[in-house]
Amino acid sequence: MFLPSFLLGKPLNVGDKVPTVKVTIDTGEELDMAKVFSEGPTLVYFYPKSDTPGCTNQACNIRDNFGMLRNLGVQVIGVSKDSVQNQADFREKYSLPFPLVADKDGLLGDAFGVQTLVGIAYRRQSFLVVDGKVAWRDLSATPRSQSEDAIEALRAL
Repeated sequence: MFLPSFLLGKPLNVGDKVPTVKVTIDTGEELDMAKVFSEGPTLVYFYPKSDTPGCTNQACNIRDNFGMLRNLGVQVIGVSKDSVQNQADFREKYSLPFPLVADKDGLLGDAFGVQTLVGIAYRRQSFLVVDGKVAWRDLSATPRSQSEDAIEALRAL
C-alpha cells in the first residue's frame, strides 16, 4: 500500500531529487516546478498560514533580503495550504516579490514530504534546491532568519 511521505513523516533528504509537479500560484496561474528548478537555485519554503504573525515574519524576512538572494541567483517560492485568494491578498499586502503556491490539495507538500500540523497546515520547513536536488533543508525554519539561513547554506555549498 502506498502512503504519501508526509504520513510517514519523511521529508526529502539532502541529495534527493525534487518533485516536478505543476501547482497553482497566487495569480491563479499554473507553475511548472520542473521549469522553475531548471532555472537555477530555488528556495522552497513551506509555512502554516498566510497573514499570521510567524508566517508574516518569515515572508517579510525573505522579502527584505530578496535582492541578496537574487544576486546569488536564488529564486523563491512560498507554499501553504491557503486558497489562491488568500495567497494573493497576502502577497499584495506585504509586497512579496515572489510567487506563493496555493497548495490546497497538498500536492507539493506531499511531494516534498512536508509534515502538517493536525493535517490542515504545513509545518514550517524549507528546502534549497540546486540542480534538481535538495542541497539543504531546514525542518524547523526560523521565521526571522529564513533568508539568512538559506544564504549561509548556499554559500557553504
